[in-house]
Amino acid sequence: MPRKTKAAELVEFEIAFYEKLAQQYPDFVDALIPLAEAYTRRGQHDRGLAIDLKLTQLRGEDPIVWYNLGCSYSLLNRIDEACEALSRSVLLGYRDLNHLRTDPDLSNLHRSPSYRRLLDMLTSRKVA
Repeated sequence: MPRKTKAAELVEFEIAFYEKLAQQYPDFVDALIPLAEAYTRRGQHDRGLAIDLKLTQLRGEDPIVWYNLGCSYSLLNRIDEACEALSRSVLLGYRDLNHLRTDPDLSNLHRSPSYRRLLDMLTSRKVA
């Protein structure tokens, strides 16, 4: 059996730690955000998506929460839903055009007309 890398051990520790916090405090945003990120790093995109959906209920006006939801949908190849979440993020104030263009979590959106329209909208506003 191959030995786990330190990075894999760290992700497992993070998941166990934040899952325990989330069990005790289900609406503790400061535990849910890193838990979703750890699930994503581990490739457990469905679990990350579930947390991101919960975060949109807890922090519905936070553009970063919606951006992360868009990333989760994208990683699951749910293109339309990803573009909708990203559009919501932009409407709420997300403006990092460069990150939106280069984020590897969004790479499978690059051919989507909805994604290109979103980039065009941000570019025309000259918001970065």
